[in-house]
Amino acid sequence: MISLKWLLLTACYVAGIWAQQSEKLTQDPCVTKQTCHECIRTPTCAWCSQPNFKEDQKRCFQPNADALIQCASEFVYNPDNEYTIKQAKKLTKISQSISQSEYSETSVSSSSSSSSSSSSSSSHHHDIVQIYPQVVNLKLRINEPHRIAVDYSQAQSYPVDLYYLMDLSKSMDDDKHKLSALGNILAESMKNITSNFRLGFGSFVDKKVMPYVSVVPKKLLEPCDQCAAPYGFRNHMPLSTNTDEFSGEVEKAAVSGNLDAPEGGFDAIMQAVVCREQIGWREKARRLLVFSTDAGFHYAGDGKLGGIVKPNDGKCHLDTNGLYTHSTIQDYPSVSQINLKVKQNAINVIFAVTSEQIGVYDRLSNHIEGSFAGILSNDSSNVVELVKEQYDKITSSVEIKDTASSAVKITYYSNCLNPNDPVKKANKCDGLKVDSEVRFQAEIEVKACPPKKKDWKQTFQIYPVGINESLTVHLEMECDCPCENEGNKGYKEQAEECSFYGTYKCGICDCDESHFGRSCECDAQDNRQEESGATCRPDNTTQILCSGRGTCVCGQCQCDIRPNPSEEITGAYCECDNFSCDRVDGEICSGPSHGVCVCGQCKCLDGWTGNDCSCSTSEDLCRPPGGGEVCSGHGTCECGKCICKTDDSETAVGGRYSGKYCDKCPTCPGRCLELKECVQCQVHKTGSLSEEECATNCTFVPEVVETIEVDESIDENLCTYQDEDDCRFVYVYTYDDKGKIVVRAKKDRECPPHVYVLGIVLGVIGAIVLIGIAVLLLWKLLTTIHDRREFARFEKESQLAKWDTVENPIYKQATSTFKNPTYAGK
Repeated sequence: MISLKWLLLTACYVAGIWAQQSEKLTQDPCVTKQTCHECIRTPTCAWCSQPNFKEDQKRCFQPNADALIQCASEFVYNPDNEYTIKQAKKLTKISQSISQSEYSETSVSSSSSSSSSSSSSSSHHHDIVQIYPQVVNLKLRINEPHRIAVDYSQAQSYPVDLYYLMDLSKSMDDDKHKLSALGNILAESMKNITSNFRLGFGSFVDKKVMPYVSVVPKKLLEPCDQCAAPYGFRNHMPLSTNTDEFSGEVEKAAVSGNLDAPEGGFDAIMQAVVCREQIGWREKARRLLVFSTDAGFHYAGDGKLGGIVKPNDGKCHLDTNGLYTHSTIQDYPSVSQINLKVKQNAINVIFAVTSEQIGVYDRLSNHIEGSFAGILSNDSSNVVELVKEQYDKITSSVEIKDTASSAVKITYYSNCLNPNDPVKKANKCDGLKVDSEVRFQAEIEVKACPPKKKDWKQTFQIYPVGINESLTVHLEMECDCPCENEGNKGYKEQAEECSFYGTYKCGICDCDESHFGRSCECDAQDNRQEESGATCRPDNTTQILCSGRGTCVCGQCQCDIRPNPSEEITGAYCECDNFSCDRVDGEICSGPSHGVCVCGQCKCLDGWTGNDCSCSTSEDLCRPPGGGEVCSGHGTCECGKCICKTDDSETAVGGRYSGKYCDKCPTCPGRCLELKECVQCQVHKTGSLSEEECATNCTFVPEVVETIEVDESIDENLCTYQDEDDCRFVYVYTYDDKGKIVVRAKKDRECPPHVYVLGIVLGVIGAIVLIGIAVLLLWKLLTTIHDRREFARFEKESQLAKWDTVENPIYKQATSTFKNPTYAGK
């Protein structure tokens, strides 16, 4: 009993000492690092490679905190981030005189910022520059971010290549004729925007196999009346300045037909994007691909229906006539393949589709970088306005993206066109005009060193979406120390300092497999323990060797092995582990997608925070699905959830907010009644307000629409009233990003039908008279028919009578007749 009690007390004591010591050690992130490359991969840590360094001092230390570390400055390796501008052509501007593009090469420290770019312009589009700088070199330590400035300015008359890709199935026949007539108008409209404009034309139908088209020989030649043979994709006209040729090619192109509803548009998009030479895309131009259709699309996997299983290779396969040769050989491309090729070739795709298909293509545009969707009229008559509208949207905004690998995290900041506003997290700015200059700050951080050393040097681009210009970043990661590489004076193989059993690197020994110890003095086959054990304790404040979780062998701690292979005890004194961190639902640090356990503490991944990494740092989870302010402006975002305000300032206006996004307010008064009179007078010309009162009192102008559908994604409120004519009128209201009210009202009222009383009375009387006459006529007809039938039956019976007519011998007539025998008849 006594021995058991003693064991329990000893265990508690050891656990307490280990916990205190572990907490002490983990406060300093440098103290547990045993090699130079581990040390410099830890922010704020420096390495001392000085020979004969005192054993009670740590080579990895914090220069600003560890004042007791006695290391000569020439042996301290503490690299800084280095940033060098290698190419910096000035931005092209129309506001300054023409000058040659200048190059500069500047080297700045990690605390420096890029100088502001000046402006110039060029008479040739090849010299137009819209992003500054163009090439930089960057050397970064792990987890030490560095910001670089990236400037963008939209140049005037920047070249535009517009390729019109049209669905030429039978249903688009009228659209083709309208586009032919509008070709010159489209070109003139674009030339008002840029003097350097080119236009091209291509068409598509679908794959020439079942079940997409009929393979009956006759149908393959003429699938419908006055139709051409089906095909996958055809490049009718490469990009050209000859707009008359465009109209002619569109007019000559014959429509075709297919069987199923979706079309082979993805095959056409892929070929139009990757066939750069055949289409004629220019290097320095804004590239627009207008995709026009009234149907859906086939995508990767649909080819199996026609027996086509070979995946799309994303390469150009056009013959000399501009026909896609692999239509029946390769499957349709996937959405991700289309997105990749669009990004690589810096092309903006404009989906010009009918209203029935706009929902599908809106969702598709969310997955293809730099793409937009617009509603095309049934005969394509609004194509000029649509292209110009979408072009204005594209050029009035800039979105910065990059091609960095997963090891590199880049975060963008900007105040866009508001230099007096604070810089905030943003990679997109709107409202740009020609000559508008926007500065982005790209914060680049290396999160981890790739396993392969060749990947420690990477090159990636920071680019504006849809523009074939970019900032090229040559990144070198500080993942090891020079003295760890062969050829450096701090590197010695089979060194005397390592008892000739190891390599001397940066002041420490890297022993071979059969030896260990500070100087490789211990043989792996000899298990004799160093007698004092002093080197197996972090300091003299404890007598516990190896933190009670290992064995001191030859002056070094050999940590215990856990039964679970995924659980490890590490550290020079076995003070660290990867399993004693906080858990959520049994998952360490809330699971591997949230964080990892490092030396008893959770190290959270990007997007998570907290002791157990269970709290999300993203405010996107607190924004309503349709966008808007965090927690609808009525709360704060904590741990990825909205905490709605409950103070008097919120409830004073008439309600208290609740809900997932603090967007619900059951006690808040609506504005339907407030807006009623203005909607009546402005839209329906009714109500109590006169025309003058309406113009004076109404501060908004409703948008008049044919039908009203409440859009829940933007939190619209439906209002319905009846006016003095018993007519029902409907409208909805919501708020834009600036808090301004937006009202949409239905054009026509729903009124009850007008009742004509006199007409109804006369109609009833007439109906009664007509019914009476009809009844009399019917009665007369029936009686006539009955009489005729009775008479006919009587006649028939009379004719069938068979009795004899003889005289009664006793019958005497009332008169007597006598004959005069002498009468001679005269």
